[in-house]
Amino acid sequence: MVDPARARKLADRIKEIVAQRLEKGLRDPRLGFVTLTDVRVTGDLQHASIFYTVYGDERSRKNSALALTAATGMLRTEVGRNLSTRLTPTLEFILDGVPENAEHIEDLLREARERDAETTALAASAHYAGDADPYVKPRAVEDDEDE
Repeated sequence: MVDPARARKLADRIKEIVAQRLEKGLRDPRLGFVTLTDVRVTGDLQHASIFYTVYGDERSRKNSALALTAATGMLRTEVGRNLSTRLTPTLEFILDGVPENAEHIEDLLREARERDAETTALAASAHYAGDADPYVKPRAVEDDEDE
């Protein structure tokens, strides 16, 4: 097992190398506007999972996934040239679901705000089913007239 700090540094370096190569451009016209979001390296530094997002619709996501899969060997070679490690890790590209999850969470929050507004409106016009103050209070002690 490798030091986690070293694995994190290696992951950051792999992210920089792959991002620079993608910025230069690939000769694949299927590649869309790709943003690398995270890279995670296994404890033995043998495998790197590269998370990415694609700007656009489902078709551009699929095309970009195909382009990245086709370019994996070339990108691994580029990573191997720029790293000073004994072995070059294998690369795996994984579509990051953060934008879709964030959109879903925003929809849920919007729905919760709407329901809160409805509840507040109902509470403003509501009145008690019984007494306004249902709690039993102690009776006032009457002064004894016998004294």
